[in-house]
Amino acid sequence: MSSSPSTSGTSSRYATALGLIAVLLWGVLAALAAGAGSIPPFQLNAMTFALGTLVGVGYARIRHIPLDLTTIPAGAWALGVYGLLAFHAAYFFALQNAPVMEVSLIVYLWPLLIVLFSGLLPKHLGGGPLHWWHVAGALLAFAGVALIIAGGASGPDFSRGGIGIAAGLLAAFIWSSYSVGSRLYADVPSSAVTGFCAATAIGSLLLHLGLEQTIWPSTALQWLSIIACGLGPVGLAFYVWDEGMKRGDIRLLGVASYATPLISTLVLAVLGLGRATPRIILAAILVTAGAWLASRKAPTNAKD
Repeated sequence: MSSSPSTSGTSSRYATALGLIAVLLWGVLAALAAGAGSIPPFQLNAMTFALGTLVGVGYARIRHIPLDLTTIPAGAWALGVYGLLAFHAAYFFALQNAPVMEVSLIVYLWPLLIVLFSGLLPKHLGGGPLHWWHVAGALLAFAGVALIIAGGASGPDFSRGGIGIAAGLLAAFIWSSYSVGSRLYADVPSSAVTGFCAATAIGSLLLHLGLEQTIWPSTALQWLSIIACGLGPVGLAFYVWDEGMKRGDIRLLGVASYATPLISTLVLAVLGLGRATPRIILAAILVTAGAWLASRKAPTNAKD
């Protein structure tokens, strides 16, 4: 286990900014996935994470980070594979066994769980007691996401797909616990994610071969969407997220993650695959207000 990360000054601000890049990249994931067409999910996962592995090699070179996977502690390996492979397995299982709207709403409990789980970390790792504004900010932002995901005329129906809903809850728990747990390995370079991506690509390939029928992209748009997905949302995003979780403002990043479905909705609207409505505008206000509230610092004379 590592020593404590730097959680103040330029280093922390820079790491937080890197983490926010992941939020932006994940915001275009839905559009790129739509462009990929009917490629089976685990096949798409295997293809994009293979590209994400190559991104890790380039990321290590650009950031001058050592790329020696043999020095990664066993606990960090277990955490990384658990976070990337187990999350996607649970998420895809949920999508296949419950309505998409309900799954999306349940899975997006993970930013709130990040804020709550951060309270379990010792103070020198960026944790410590939660204040009312942390929880209130996370709940405000979640309300904004609920408006986006569950704003249909009929609203969500949680009475269907019980096993899928349970898998969605599991996915939310996996990603949030992986993200917060990364703080415990702050001294492990983010280039280690290269190994986690490779393991996830291999695991996804095995799941694909056992559960799905292979369908290759048939158009240039599909190939370009898959390549862009592997380079960005399923590539670079995981490396900058790792740095943000290890050395940035973990609570701010948790709440800021609620911007992902908002960005996704706006991107789809711009591309003509959806439309911006007053509900989306209200959601944007709630997400922004929640992020601002959760990013407040405790007064210097406040007691834990």
